[in-house]
Amino acid sequence: MDIVRGWLQITIFMSHSFGSFIGGWMIHGAWGLSDSSELFVFLSGFTLGSVFARKAARQGFAAGVRDLWGRIWRLYRTHLIVFTLFFAMLTVAGAWGRFPDEAERLGWGFLLHDPLHAIPAALTLLYQPAFMGILPVFIWCMLMLPGFAALEARFGDAALAAPIALYGVAWGFGLFPPSLAPETGIAFNPFTWQILYLLGAWLGRRALYQGYALPRLAWGYAIAVPILLLGLVLRLGWYDFLPWPAPVAETAMLVGKEALAPLRVLHALSLAWIVSMLVPRDADWMHLRLFRWLASIGRHSLQVFCLGLFLSWGCSAVFRLYPATRWIDPLLILAGAAILTLFARSLDHRRTVRSRAKPQPTPA
Repeated sequence: MDIVRGWLQITIFMSHSFGSFIGGWMIHGAWGLSDSSELFVFLSGFTLGSVFARKAARQGFAAGVRDLWGRIWRLYRTHLIVFTLFFAMLTVAGAWGRFPDEAERLGWGFLLHDPLHAIPAALTLLYQPAFMGILPVFIWCMLMLPGFAALEARFGDAALAAPIALYGVAWGFGLFPPSLAPETGIAFNPFTWQILYLLGAWLGRRALYQGYALPRLAWGYAIAVPILLLGLVLRLGWYDFLPWPAPVAETAMLVGKEALAPLRVLHALSLAWIVSMLVPRDADWMHLRLFRWLASIGRHSLQVFCLGLFLSWGCSAVFRLYPATRWIDPLLILAGAAILTLFARSLDHRRTVRSRAKPQPTPA
């Protein structure tokens, strides 16, 4: 799972590097109906769902909630730090003169011109300028986890009816949290995106209690493969690589990301199913250096994601300054991936040093 999450972080960095040919065409999101965001939300729910269930089973439900609140607070604090530093970076870029209107272009003008109202809006997570939409949806989904876990403890698998019903209501009736900024919206609707997170949490709890999340059913391919092929065919049609199907608009109904269109959900879950069936839990190739690096990135996904936001904006800025210099694209993408890898490896090293420094219990 660390390797998969590491790969997702690299592709998120690539996709956020707007103007990159690699980030636009050489990631799986370019050839289907979902991208790394859906899978990362799903896997985060899977991980935290099992962690919460383990804590609640060992120390009680209240202990699980206290542990979760600590995680929510740390993520909220991280979001505010990244928010502040990103605004500072854009302010410096604007003062430099090469990107004078960058803050306004990316939706930060509210904070720049009306901080008295923008700061409280940011604290509520309802002001989301560019690049600041993903961490709030994690926070909102984490807030839903205790209630869903209580339903699981009471009703078992039938608790899934709650997130499914909420998704249906939000999608069918346009239930969407309001934005408190005049020029920006909410990047990810938590009332719809919660279905991926809580479905992952449900599977994580099953994996903890049963040793596996789902049985290895061969007929699952009969559902997952056609959905993935449908996504590929639609993409090829939208890119005019195929004369068929008949040209159709890339509408929110099919692949809308803000409200998480149903086809995006099905595509993301199908891709997750295929990977879980084909990739073993452990294999010799996973211990090769490249995959150890990816695993290191996956272990520190939050920190790597935050650094990747700054690197991806920097790459996008360079692409705009030198649009005709094609060799810059692979150079910057490789350099950014290398920086993220070195950063993750340094965090691994720091964790190892701290664990060695802790006093070891003496045997009785």
